[in-house]
Amino acid sequence: MTGPRLRAALDGVPEYRAGRSAPDGAYKLSSNENPYPPLPSVLAVLSNALGSVNRYPDFGATELTEALAARFGVRPDQIGLGTGSVGVAQQLVQSTAGPGDEVLYAWRSFEAYPIITQIAGAISVRVPLGPGARHDLPAMLAAITERTRIIFVCTPNNPTGTAVGRAELEHFLDAVPSDVLVVLDEAYTEFVRDPDVPDGIELARGRPNVAVLRTFSKAYGLAALRVGFVVASGPVAAAVRKTAVPFGVNTLAQRAAIASLAAEAELFERVDVLVAERARLRDGLLALGYDVPDSQANFVWVAFGAGASAGGPTGGSGAAAGPTVVELAAACAAAGVVVRPFGDDGVRITAAEPAATDLVLRAAAALLPPR
Repeated sequence: MTGPRLRAALDGVPEYRAGRSAPDGAYKLSSNENPYPPLPSVLAVLSNALGSVNRYPDFGATELTEALAARFGVRPDQIGLGTGSVGVAQQLVQSTAGPGDEVLYAWRSFEAYPIITQIAGAISVRVPLGPGARHDLPAMLAAITERTRIIFVCTPNNPTGTAVGRAELEHFLDAVPSDVLVVLDEAYTEFVRDPDVPDGIELARGRPNVAVLRTFSKAYGLAALRVGFVVASGPVAAAVRKTAVPFGVNTLAQRAAIASLAAEAELFERVDVLVAERARLRDGLLALGYDVPDSQANFVWVAFGAGASAGGPTGGSGAAAGPTVVELAAACAAAGVVVRPFGDDGVRITAAEPAATDLVLRAAAALLPPR
């Protein structure tokens, strides 16, 4: 007896691996979450909204759409919403690519890209990261073909934290064919402090084939509520709305997002604290000799293997006696901190509470031979 015939495109779809949960008493630095709970003003809005969960949410998320349009200086018809930025990314792929079409992105980058590509029946084209774990935009340009339909540029890049500079990004956007959609995935943009890293929404103005992904999961601390959005040309945003799951962004999510926009000044004080902790984490690991690229996100990347620089304890021919990805992740876990290993490539560590940073640095130091 046979079961239903399922799409062959689903065979071998890679599994999305969420950051491992932390046991009681441990710090979870594996999912790039904001360690701080929502502000009291946001919690009050959520509490007041609980009494209406028996009703469907506003189908068009009208108030949130208008608030986002006002915040970013665009028209409401340029906003599309979804269940987190990954949900909107999937809607963008569904809107542009089908069987035989190509979806182009750097690798290593956001793990969801190959998943949403294969679900659509499209073909992944992965371009290896260049030196310093950064996007190799010239190589990505060279990889464009007549079948390319959408390009993801994750900046800051997850999991390496590196961001693309203004001049190189403008050159890239101007060189991409106008019928290919370029998506600037800026889930971590609020953590950027490098003045050379541009605001994607500003670059998208006057470029109808450029869309910008943002989320309320990271800096705004609403990861569990799943609110993401895109700022794009009218036709692209309309396609995102067409491919959205009806009522996908629920009432609690909509109201919390609106309240968070109103409380940005207070929220971004917390972001500044996390940026400072990111710097302390990176500086501490660099001082120990680990290979840690400059990060503009809320995490750092400890590079191993082929992606690491020569000479440090984690890279190059001189690193044979140094710790491995597995050993660093295990040492952190034993110290009470859960981090995120990525194969043999590296370990991603979220910037969070100062006490967690202390534990990571202590565990990383203990793996090294005495100096």
